[in-house]
Amino acid sequence: MGEMKTYLNYINGMCVASSSGEVEGSVNPANRHEIVGYVQKSSIADVNEAVVAAKAAKLGWRKLSGSARGEYLYKVADKLERRLEEIAAMMTREMGKTFPEAKGETARGIAILRYYAGEGMRKTGDVIPSTDSEALMFTTRVPLGVVGVITPWNFPVAIPIWKIAPALIFGNTIVFKPAQETAVTAALVMECFEEAGIPAGVVNMVTGQGDVIGQAIADHPDIHGITFTGSDRIGKMVGQSALAKGAKYQLEMGGKNPIIVVNDADLDLAVEATVSGGLRSTGQKCTATSRVIVQSDVYDVFKMKLLQRIKEIRVGNGMEASTWMGPCASEKQYLTVLAYIAKGIEEGGTLLCGGGKVEDEALDAGYFISPTVFEHITSSMTIAQEEIFGPVLALIKVDSFEEAIHIANDVKFGLSASIFTKDFSKMLTFMHEMDAGLVRINAESAGVELQAPFGGMKMSSSGSREQGQAAIEFYTEIKTVFIKS
Repeated sequence: MGEMKTYLNYINGMCVASSSGEVEGSVNPANRHEIVGYVQKSSIADVNEAVVAAKAAKLGWRKLSGSARGEYLYKVADKLERRLEEIAAMMTREMGKTFPEAKGETARGIAILRYYAGEGMRKTGDVIPSTDSEALMFTTRVPLGVVGVITPWNFPVAIPIWKIAPALIFGNTIVFKPAQETAVTAALVMECFEEAGIPAGVVNMVTGQGDVIGQAIADHPDIHGITFTGSDRIGKMVGQSALAKGAKYQLEMGGKNPIIVVNDADLDLAVEATVSGGLRSTGQKCTATSRVIVQSDVYDVFKMKLLQRIKEIRVGNGMEASTWMGPCASEKQYLTVLAYIAKGIEEGGTLLCGGGKVEDEALDAGYFISPTVFEHITSSMTIAQEEIFGPVLALIKVDSFEEAIHIANDVKFGLSASIFTKDFSKMLTFMHEMDAGLVRINAESAGVELQAPFGGMKMSSSGSREQGQAAIEFYTEIKTVFIKS
């Protein structure tokens, strides 16, 4: 694939090697023998350098008008748009999702940048009547300062941008740690910021291991806010570190998302939503459908239609036009998914299809797992409780709508949920009683729109919301101003 490039950290407007002098290869999960590029294995010293740069840049960035900051975001969007196919191709090679999905994600990143560029012209406060008739009282919003951004590998363009863009438009500076598995893609996104002429120190990127770089960001006293997306285990540690130093924090930590199929549902639509929501991106979405809760009256027909549809799925290299589902993103994720499948069998689940690596010699070099469906699953089983993050669906048969809602809520997570029904009263009940931050009716669980607030309940989130106009709540603080002549 041509010369193997080494990608650098981006600190204070310059591409720099790590102080450790170490790099590591980023592996193509469709072919574990292919390195797509080398990235820095940084040290705490590099985080400290990035924070110094972000801290030095914050006053100048904050002093710019919202519209001036927005102009930079428009320029970054233009650069990203010109390089859309290149960056999407790298995303596919680096983490495995299909090329059409990668192009769609990159286009979404562009749209997010333009959306938040416009936010620079919107209101930031309200005039409040004072009890003193000769005074003026109003609110405004001020940035947190330096924000640490820690992101996962499953959406290596969209998630960083939906954190970085609002942080910037509201006047913050950034220290960004992407997932090491997709750090090459992140480096290409950083190049777009550099090409757009973003002032030195406003955006900084440091790559490296999470327990070193992520922890250093969480612990650093000069980082005033931390936004994190990843596992609930790591999220709790980030939150505890932020709390200990008095920093604001925002955690998005995954889901165990149900789809409920009621006996009056359009079964063909429900099957398509289950397959798309659960298996597209190899099930590696925090909003992916994981539990499929089906009323007994339609269970057998639904199961037959689902298995028939899954037989049509072509698994392969995401760069091939005929591929519908790519590999797991890394060896670690591949082994995790296989371990959950083994646990499902051990606990008494019945395997209906899949259950292991794809039996195809042409795919032996990649981390490919066949789409997997279990039945005879009860709510207490491990694969009905823990986030798998792979192409595994658990069918749960229920006798009533009430039982379906109860089981849907019977997990520690509450990110997204979906129902298929034609009954308006059931739609309303689901809307009111489902403990999830995103509820979707007659649509798959994995749809998220950039202009709407996104976040979960229970262990899926720290209670804050990302995206849309809700983002201002995290990235700023309210200041009340009282003026008397």
